[in-house]
Amino acid sequence: MSRKITPDRLASELKKRPLPPVLYIHGSETILKDEAIRTVIDTVLDPSLRDFNLDLTSAQQVAPEQLPGICATLPMMAEHRVVILRDVEAWKRKSKAKQAAVDYVASPSPDTVLVMVQGNGDDPDADLSAKALKVDCGTLVGDALDGWLDNRLAAAGITLTDDAREHLLRATTGDLGLLAAEVAKLSGLGGDSAIDRDTVAALIGIRHGETIDDWRDAILRDDLRAATESLPRVLEQSGVSGVRLVFTLGASLLVVKWARATAEAQRIKGRPLADRVKTMIFSTRPPVGNYVSFANTAADVVGRWSLRRLNAAIEATLAADVALKNTTISDEEGILTDLVLTLGSSRKQKAA
Repeated sequence: MSRKITPDRLASELKKRPLPPVLYIHGSETILKDEAIRTVIDTVLDPSLRDFNLDLTSAQQVAPEQLPGICATLPMMAEHRVVILRDVEAWKRKSKAKQAAVDYVASPSPDTVLVMVQGNGDDPDADLSAKALKVDCGTLVGDALDGWLDNRLAAAGITLTDDAREHLLRATTGDLGLLAAEVAKLSGLGGDSAIDRDTVAALIGIRHGETIDDWRDAILRDDLRAATESLPRVLEQSGVSGVRLVFTLGASLLVVKWARATAEAQRIKGRPLADRVKTMIFSTRPPVGNYVSFANTAADVVGRWSLRRLNAAIEATLAADVALKNTTISDEEGILTDLVLTLGSSRKQKAA
């Protein structure tokens, strides 16, 4: 029976004995897969003997009869060898090479740690992973994202102020590749004091108040001026589109609707409500940015948004999404500006 762990638990898992003879690394985050492979190599192998006890290959390179032999090779002056086998998704369902791997996994060598790496973000192959320790390198959210960033910052010797750290997460939308690149830039600044928000904003090239989450928060707080003035600059950013903005806004409105219903049903507000929202979004994982920050925002704005107003806002956001997908890119700003003004005009219906 296979088990599943997250990458942050991999190092401690590899310190146990006996070592898992087969690992299956999968998920959508390439950077996490690469980190997991490095963790296996660094934890299992002695650096001085690494070249003798490490094999790197791929499903396209290995012939059906080769894999068992590669894995059966005895380690040289060490307890274990490591075999990294990439791109296992390239094997056809009933290919000879895949069947050879399935047969090996059923009875693996205790002296070798075979690491199968799935290159795409699909679910793990059921046959190959059936008896492997699965390492889920899927998208990080909430505490997992915070922990990954904090580890990166600590390893680079970087200290950020709280608002600088929040802006870094907002500006990169939690994209691990972008975060890693920005941390690398920040590491070049030097100095012993905490880096402030303005410095982070200048380095990233996205000012405070001009991230996707800032635009969404301005709408939820009925700050129409901030939402409309920041919109052109938000749309100019790499990877940002009108569809992405309405997707984030729509998901956020649904969470606020849940928060409003919960507040009315349980007669709670403030911190207790924020805690309930945080628990809910950590379990459902909606695309609303930093979970702790958004839970607080949702609890703060529920008084502005009646259920009737929220239903109308969700319908208007859906209509904007349809319009964006059926028009030219040049009309994005106009469609989104109309949406912001429509949602703002409904504030007369807000609850007390």
